[in-house]
Amino acid sequence: MHLPWLQPGDPFPDPSQAWDLQQPAPGLLAAGGALDVDSLQRAYASGIFPWFSEGQPVLWWSTDPRMVLFTEEFRLHRSLRKTVARFATGARCEIRFDGDFDAVIRACATSQRPGQSGTWIVPQMVAAYQAFHRAGFAHSVETWIDGRLAGGLYCVVMGRAVFGESMFTHVPDASKIALAALVAWGRHAQVRMIDCQQNTRHLASLGAREIPRADFVQQVALESRKPPAPWQFEPVYWNALPLHPTPA
Repeated sequence: MHLPWLQPGDPFPDPSQAWDLQQPAPGLLAAGGALDVDSLQRAYASGIFPWFSEGQPVLWWSTDPRMVLFTEEFRLHRSLRKTVARFATGARCEIRFDGDFDAVIRACATSQRPGQSGTWIVPQMVAAYQAFHRAGFAHSVETWIDGRLAGGLYCVVMGRAVFGESMFTHVPDASKIALAALVAWGRHAQVRMIDCQQNTRHLASLGAREIPRADFVQQVALESRKPPAPWQFEPVYWNALPLHPTPA
């Protein structure tokens, strides 16, 4: 159960060397290294992500299988479809991309989730992704209602590869609306899939599913080399989603 210890700038091990299901932390690949822009860029391009708690060293992961949401498989259940449709046509509702990245990541860091105590978005992670945002790789999708930030998410975008990180909501379904907006943008921008990292019931209900890590890494290598699409949201992008049921 030897775990490689990285010095800043060291290359990452091949993702296939991550701990398997027979070991105490399946998907754990390495520890140490740095959370600088270069390290994060190399990690994501290889299907690797950081995830650790306060008091731990930086831990690097590459899970197998990998949970992903193919944009064409996104499911809008009836109630959520109505909510998104109302939002899309609301005069006081707006989707903003990178309107206030710092507020989004801070809100994600302080959000309490069922069954969790504390957060993995520790101050070191916040600072790292703020730097990654300034470098043009980390972005926010924000749901604004009546001029207030109601919910959102942040993600990493490299070429046409998109990696979801965390969501928060102050208003019911506001984070889901942000995810729907990201999918709508992704369909417009010809983004095939959004990385979800971990399997959760919530993500599965929206159409996410697991794929083998080898397939995921191959897709990331292909998509991350493509030219990036403009990071902006236009209301017309909502047309990429089935917001209104098709007549029988």
